[in-house]
Amino acid sequence: MAASMCDVFSFCVGVAGRARGAVEVRFVSSSKGKGLFAKQLIRKGETIFVERPLVAAQFLWNALYRYRACDHCLRALEKAEENAQRLTGKPGQVLPYPELCTVQKGLHQSCPQCQVMYCSAECQQAAAEQYHRVLCTGPSQDDPLHPLNKLQEAWRSVHYPPETASIMLMARMVATVKQAKDKDRWIRLFSHFCNKTANEEEEIVHKLLGDKFKGQLELLRRLFTEALYEEALGQWFTPDGFRSLFALVGTNGQGIGTSSLSQWVHACDALELKPLDREQLDAFIDQLYKDIEAATGEFLNCEGSGLFVLQSCCNHSCVPNAETSFPENNFLLHVTALEDIKPGEEICISYLDCCQRERSRHSRHKILRENYLFVCSCPKCLLEADDPNVTSEEEEDEEEEEGEQEDAELGDEMTDV
Repeated sequence: MAASMCDVFSFCVGVAGRARGAVEVRFVSSSKGKGLFAKQLIRKGETIFVERPLVAAQFLWNALYRYRACDHCLRALEKAEENAQRLTGKPGQVLPYPELCTVQKGLHQSCPQCQVMYCSAECQQAAAEQYHRVLCTGPSQDDPLHPLNKLQEAWRSVHYPPETASIMLMARMVATVKQAKDKDRWIRLFSHFCNKTANEEEEIVHKLLGDKFKGQLELLRRLFTEALYEEALGQWFTPDGFRSLFALVGTNGQGIGTSSLSQWVHACDALELKPLDREQLDAFIDQLYKDIEAATGEFLNCEGSGLFVLQSCCNHSCVPNAETSFPENNFLLHVTALEDIKPGEEICISYLDCCQRERSRHSRHKILRENYLFVCSCPKCLLEADDPNVTSEEEEDEEEEEGEQEDAELGDEMTDV
């Protein structure tokens, strides 16, 4: 039951009409599956499309550690100054130019039953209409015996930061189908995402849950079934179906990051200031990020993940011609051209960050194999095909240090808010 092209483009917003005219989805090969191709000339710097996810969810540890985000669109709810105070551990931290903060607390709404927060009445309504009526815990929000709370606690006990997925993304998929009048349409949309073999699925689950993944996966399946069973999705609740669902989220989930502080910094960068004022502001921001790194480390953003139908058609390249970002401080994903893209040319993004792309072919392949289960054959990898299949000592040292020390600017790089 494949998703139609109307389904694929139905979640594009803003430039949806342009996206339909500018790009098309084509079958590439049995190994790569689908790909996204330009139908007309796309200039460097142009937004190719903007897409909202089918479902999105904040990471559970991220939410537990008071990274306050809209429960629907993941928009950061803290004022930039509040964000800076929490991340630096300095309650008296003051930011200049407070008027540049875009957070509007007067618009915030909470669910009257379970009290989860939204950035606006529109998000509260959208969540209620799509999935929240099924997932609302009502007065049992803090009850550890509620089936959904048991599921979330079990997930936190097996998937620690840095997080890459959330069981609640899967829960929202089920809840969406349960609430939908046209259940078949949503099942078609979710079936759009790539499928893996049983062995590949096990590798993905192992990567997410660790060495004891089989027992942990069965525990999660039982709790998931207890909380959310839906007859129309019966296959998802079987051992094989649940593993496939897990693998779908593990390989197709796109990281989302939002930050009111990052938005404030971008607004500061756009200010027209006298040279001395610019120098002072830049020095202030540099010191602020050093203070944050000392107090909080690399965890700067409200973080979660989402499933994006059109973006999932974009294949990887180590020399991408497009990039993804979240410039609106919510879950709306922008895909922007990094260079001129000619008609008929495939639109590729990179699944690696900028530092990883500079590593050796062997190191890049190792990361992609472990996380996405494919071997890259992009122009850069083909050019370096005769390079030794070893990781240099220098790169190994970098890999060890990366988890311990990462520049504060790179903390935002993965999600480029």
